[in-house]
Amino acid sequence: MKQGTHPKYNAAATVSCACGNTFEVGSTQATIRAELCSTCHPFYTGKQNFVDTARRIEKFQDKATKLSSTDAVRSKAEKELARKAKRADKTAAGK
Repeated sequence: MKQGTHPKYNAAATVSCACGNTFEVGSTQATIRAELCSTCHPFYTGKQNFVDTARRIEKFQDKATKLSSTDAVRSKAEKELARKAKRADKTAAGK
């Protein structure tokens, strides 16, 4: 068998999470950096948190509240009448 092919095993490798939690595990690396661990992961904590840098969630919520606050709920017939009136206005303005 060839000698020196396996990496060195560290019995006490330090894992550091983005939340600040650190603990030791066995690994071939000396230090490991993780984004989530058991103390901050939503599955284990039961708390839901979002990492939203582009404000996508807030934009969606703003749009949803705007639609629910207005009379945006119309029947299919009302929507069709509004489209026909809009087309009629465009053709009258174009002539």
